[in-house]
Amino acid sequence: MARVVLEHVNKVFHGPTGEPVHAVRDITLDIGDGQLVVLVGPSGCGKTTTLRLIAGLEDLTAGTISIDGRVVNQMRPKERDIAMVFQHHALYPHMTVYDNMAFALRLRKRPKAEIDSRVREASELLGLSGLQDRLPEALSGGERQRVAVGRAVVRHPKAFLLDEPLSNLDPPMRTQMRLELKQLHERLAATMVYVTHDQIEALTLGDNIVVMNQGAVQQIGCPMAVYQSPANMFVAGFIGSPPMNFANGVVEAQGGACFFRFAETDGTLRRDAKALQLPDGLSKRLLPHGSQRVIMGLRPEDMVPVSQAGSEDTDTTLEAVVELVEPVGPDLHLHMNALGWRSVWRWPLKSLPRRGEELRAQVAMSHARFFDPDTGRAIVLD
Repeated sequence: MARVVLEHVNKVFHGPTGEPVHAVRDITLDIGDGQLVVLVGPSGCGKTTTLRLIAGLEDLTAGTISIDGRVVNQMRPKERDIAMVFQHHALYPHMTVYDNMAFALRLRKRPKAEIDSRVREASELLGLSGLQDRLPEALSGGERQRVAVGRAVVRHPKAFLLDEPLSNLDPPMRTQMRLELKQLHERLAATMVYVTHDQIEALTLGDNIVVMNQGAVQQIGCPMAVYQSPANMFVAGFIGSPPMNFANGVVEAQGGACFFRFAETDGTLRRDAKALQLPDGLSKRLLPHGSQRVIMGLRPEDMVPVSQAGSEDTDTTLEAVVELVEPVGPDLHLHMNALGWRSVWRWPLKSLPRRGEELRAQVAMSHARFFDPDTGRAIVLD
């Protein structure tokens, strides 16, 4: 396996009238030997283009890419010793599972015994041993995708590049394949770069995740660090389901304590809304931003039912009215209105509130995140 390094990588396409389209903007990324790194972001953010640049399927506009210590900018895809798995498995319909997996090795004129050994080893690894004589039309979607992965595994490449390989599978099969890919990575100790728009896949699969938007990297880190301490409002709103709730407000100091007071977008204080007290540690770090406009972010799970929190009305208790109830299996997503501030709360399934009902929640203010309203960047990072 190999380390993959991108340094100040840029890619500019040209539109129909020659206008520049900056698809990838100054990306610097170090993917360690044996790591599984996930590029995640919305459609059009540049993640697939970045993957294609690593593979050599697109030419760089600027920057360098190195694989296993060698700069590969001028190397053709087949010289880079990488293997790709695409969204569409693209198996040869007239070939059996065995022949599909062996095809690339035969092109390279590998010895027959070596081909057979590699194919059977990969088949056993992927649970395909009993399917080697079948044609693709006789396989399920998940089995076909396993064959596509196996076709890459038999090559023993320096790095695997996976471009949304689970997008065409139904939800149960996606969950199963996600588990199998994670186990495969652990068994192979392989360097993998995985592209997805699905933030659940990113959080569950990646050793590190790279959040992208508009061609640029927004944040790099281990999944839970990115989830708990987003670098900006885009990351906070993209990672997490439901996404983080945002509220305009001002941090005020009162009698030795700090409070978040809700405000309009122009900074006008809403005296009718309750001020929420900040814990001491967070207060000290936010004091330099006192009386300035800020945006507070709270995850849906940071709203804890008062009875569950074991306390009555406090300086972190919030009342709101239910506008919509979404049952999502193990819990509820409640769309709430707190005197004009709309948010989503994650609520236990054992209670089933009705529309129009007023609920009280203890707000976990120690988990609150604060952002600059002009730049969207986090003000306080752990």
